[in-house]
Amino acid sequence: MRQAKTGWKWAIALFSLLLTVLIWRQGLQESFERPSVAPKISLMQTEMAVSASSSLPKTIQDVFLGSEPQEKLYQSLKKIPLEQLEDRQRLLLAILEESEDKQKFFLKKNFKDKSYEMVRSSILDRQKGKEINDFPDINEIKLDPFLYQISCSYMGFKDEKCINEKYNSHSAIRLLTSQLLPFLASFIGSILLIRYTFVFLRKKNTPWPEMIAPPLSLIDMVLLISGGFVVIGEVVFPALIIPITDLFFNNLSSPLKESLRVFIGYCSMTIAPLFIIRYQLMGLTSSGIDGGWLQWKIKPIKEGLFKSISGWLMIMPLVLLIGWLMNEVIGDQGGSNPLLELVLGSDEFIPLFLLLITTVVLAPVFEELVFRGILLPVLVSKVGQISGVLLSALIFALAHLSVGELPPLFVLGIGLGLMRLSSGRLFPCAVMHSLWNGVTFISLLLVA
Repeated sequence: MRQAKTGWKWAIALFSLLLTVLIWRQGLQESFERPSVAPKISLMQTEMAVSASSSLPKTIQDVFLGSEPQEKLYQSLKKIPLEQLEDRQRLLLAILEESEDKQKFFLKKNFKDKSYEMVRSSILDRQKGKEINDFPDINEIKLDPFLYQISCSYMGFKDEKCINEKYNSHSAIRLLTSQLLPFLASFIGSILLIRYTFVFLRKKNTPWPEMIAPPLSLIDMVLLISGGFVVIGEVVFPALIIPITDLFFNNLSSPLKESLRVFIGYCSMTIAPLFIIRYQLMGLTSSGIDGGWLQWKIKPIKEGLFKSISGWLMIMPLVLLIGWLMNEVIGDQGGSNPLLELVLGSDEFIPLFLLLITTVVLAPVFEELVFRGILLPVLVSKVGQISGVLLSALIFALAHLSVGELPPLFVLGIGLGLMRLSSGRLFPCAVMHSLWNGVTFISLLLVA
């Protein structure tokens, strides 16, 4: 009877593994077709630099804004294929263009937006030599202070009319924060890394606690990751639940509808893996094991928070470095996480709050429970510490189905794995993961 049960486990595991390979292959191929958010973020940062130029002292403008930010904005817009230009981008490109012939080409097609069309008419009137006594006082344009400033200045009006000092000061603060935050974190993290490496080489570091793994097999891990996380969690449940959510929320506005879809979809993805973990651990005795099989060990909280912050700081320069190297050597691979695009495109509280809960709370807790709570300890017990950390980090990175983010996520997964080994706790891993997602979320809000 036991052999039959084991045979079924092998059959289901192998079938799930085969499906996982096909699903991940398809997902990674499709990620090539997804546009990267990097150009959009860069464009937003350049817009902020143009706005901030009137609020920052000349002495620090070159450091934080670079030389000629308005020219850089023009060159960035020119790189976008004409058929992919949004109306706002096409209008900005026409305003920044010095050649009247090219301006006419960019403005040849009418704008659906009434306010954009009025600006277009003013530009064409100016080209014909008509005197522009006043720039259209359009509320919709004034809601976009940057576009208003650029177009108003192009018409030749004084800065007092065109520039919104409050908006430009706010842009300067956002730009400085978005640039200084990763720089300071990387600087401090580099110092901690050097110090930790020195202590490690001198062998004066505290020995790592013994890794306690539940007595599960590699077949159990295949069933958990391939069967529960990928096949059921990423394919079956979302295919069943998302159409139902679309039916209920069909009349909602796009940002709220999309954020609810992400939130409910992610919650549904956790059901199968959590059920499998519960089933696998249900018959195992964890008496005498401090923290149980999952080793959350939330207390002492201060020590856990200190370890997680230190780990986040030390992994920051490494992830940024690998991301920069990949971009320099291979170029932008695209395939950014769709969540990033949603955050950039949302400006309402409820959609942003749902996305925040998903990325900063649900994702770190669930993913750490699966990848560092169960998978890593079992792998370490079977193949050793180094191979276990590398293999779990690779599976963690592949599970996100993004070619462009694969190398940085692999490095992050290594850092989280080392945190699990060095601390003997799962709590610091979850907080460290949450910090990473949270800072990424805040950085997107700063440029959005």
